[in-house]
Amino acid sequence: MGEMAEDRVYDERRGETVVYLATGQGVATVRVSSDRVGRFALARRCRARDVATVGDRVVVATAETVLAGPDPFESVGFGESVAVGTDGDGTPLAAGPDGTVARYRDSEWSSLGTVGDVRAIANGFVGAADGVFRVDGDALAPAGLADVRDVAAAGAPLAATDDGLYRLGNGWLREREGRFTVVATDADHAHAAAAELFARESGDEWEAVTLPTDEPVADVGYGECPYVVTERGTFLIDADPERTPDGAGGWRSRSLGLPDVAALAVL
Repeated sequence: MGEMAEDRVYDERRGETVVYLATGQGVATVRVSSDRVGRFALARRCRARDVATVGDRVVVATAETVLAGPDPFESVGFGESVAVGTDGDGTPLAAGPDGTVARYRDSEWSSLGTVGDVRAIANGFVGAADGVFRVDGDALAPAGLADVRDVAAAGAPLAATDDGLYRLGNGWLREREGRFTVVATDADHAHAAAAELFARESGDEWEAVTLPTDEPVADVGYGECPYVVTERGTFLIDADPERTPDGAGGWRSRSLGLPDVAALAVL
């Protein structure tokens, strides 16, 4: 796995954001500065299935264990895992292939319960084939829906399901029809992926986004700008015009040559 050419020059006035990817080859790092994709490399070889940030740390679900890092990435036990995230208090959670969801506290894992086929964990919400579950103390409480592919819970919780995109209000409200596989939010943005990518800014309507690739979206995250990674390893930045030298903004993309990308996390 190589790095980009060393003559890739960064403006010293700009900060650098490190994005972590869960891929079939391992945990990859991508260094981003404003609208520029910088060096990328493998930080740990493994079969990575999910990745999440927990404060100033990164946790990774792998085929063998849960890793915590990044300097270096080390096993924290649990065993084979399919999803990682946090509870509502920012404590790490992990899920196994048997549906067991556990919390990591004081260097030990404690089970919160078992659900069917966990696909995603985010800020105290678990998305699974059985539906959405909420972390309630030391247990999981069912919260509705079915065939959930992804969840996001920065602000109003969102769920991507096989039959639509839902927002939690007075119950689950369907905002768009179709099979959605990815959803992401922060304080200012929301994105959801079906056959195409949709974006919503500050509570406005969902609008389709035209990407410079037709590859399926694997995940969306946020740093200086929104970041998108595809399943085939193309990394994209929705560059803010105010942060680009030419003031043009728009999508920037680069193929990383990493197959089987499952998730991203921004540190």
